Amino acid sequence: MVTLALVVAVVAVVVPRATSGAAGTPVTTISLHTPWYQPRAEAGTTDDYHCTLIDPHVRHDSYIVSSKFTAGSVEDHHAALFLVPPAAATAALRSGVLRHGWTCFGEAALPGTSIFEFLKNPMLSEWAPGHGADVLPLGTGIPLPKGSLVVIQVHYNLLVGHRPVRNRLVLKTVPANAPIKPLKLDIMLAAPNIPCPTGSSGPLCSPEASLVNQGVRFGPAAEQEAAGIDGLCHIDPTSPPASDTASCDSVITNSGYIVRTQAHMHLLGVSFKMVLDPGTSRARTVLDVPEYNFHYQRAYNLAHPVPVTAGEPVRVTCTYNPQLEQELPDLRRVAPHFVTWGDGSTDEMCIGLAYIAHKLPKGVTPAA
Repeated sequence: MVTLALVVAVVAVVVPRATSGAAGTPVTTISLHTPWYQPRAEAGTTDDYHCTLIDPHVRHDSYIVSSKFTAGSVEDHHAALFLVPPAAATAALRSGVLRHGWTCFGEAALPGTSIFEFLKNPMLSEWAPGHGADVLPLGTGIPLPKGSLVVIQVHYNLLVGHRPVRNRLVLKTVPANAPIKPLKLDIMLAAPNIPCPTGSSGPLCSPEASLVNQGVRFGPAAEQEAAGIDGLCHIDPTSPPASDTASCDSVITNSGYIVRTQAHMHLLGVSFKMVLDPGTSRARTVLDVPEYNFHYQRAYNLAHPVPVTAGEPVRVTCTYNPQLEQELPDLRRVAPHFVTWGDGSTDEMCIGLAYIAHKLPKGVTPAA
């Protein structure tokens, strides 16, 4: 069996009281370091997505109540942590391919694993610039079974640097018998199709040419992903409506209470909104970020969690400013292009995250 002892430094320290959950609950702090990595971009690209498999040596079933990702360099664009359940851990550890990590544009599935199978496993946390410590709402947590592994997916933006990087992750966990309500994650997407800025032109200013360029930079799967998200939002990928706003309706998949929300876009994003039951008398705004700043992203713990039912309509709306292509130093060096959904720093995303607890911790009052 391949050991990760040379790849990951792990330190577990039990501290006397909880940062989430009932007072007096013991908290275990797990400190993880990724191995040193030199980000690399293929010719004609400016981004690298790299995944690292980590063994946190979880000896008992537990809950993650907070996490803190510390970026090793300015190249770190964003990062996500995914669970590898115990049933898949043994085979993963045996794979020599995984020892030093692998390229993982678009998704963090283990090599040789179906992305559809992998997506059944939860995302444990997400980091973006400005995020800081990711402390979950009091009395809630994300299950971390004993024997689990985790995958850290990091998006490196080589427009801002080319230095070797070593990242750090600190997890705080509490025992499975703690009075914790488990969280599930709903992810809502919208399809950006942003025209070239007024007054600019070029061969990549058409949707067709931009999608082909996606395939050149990240492989055919990138084109399929962008077209697939267009399809989810009932947009014809062969003739998408060019707009500075991306909006898409989907449904909540977990019943319970939204206790935490987050938005994610790239450098052109300027505002975000998540609305339940849009266009009806029951419409409720769950998250409104009127001045989105890529360099200061954060998640929001709701003072009064919002009750939701599986199948309930939800709409996410992202607004962009294409003129920023000409104003931001990171983007001025890139040719004008029709901006679609994509993995690159010069592409865009529109993602809404909703963490849902089936039941609320004691003493927490839901929204009216």
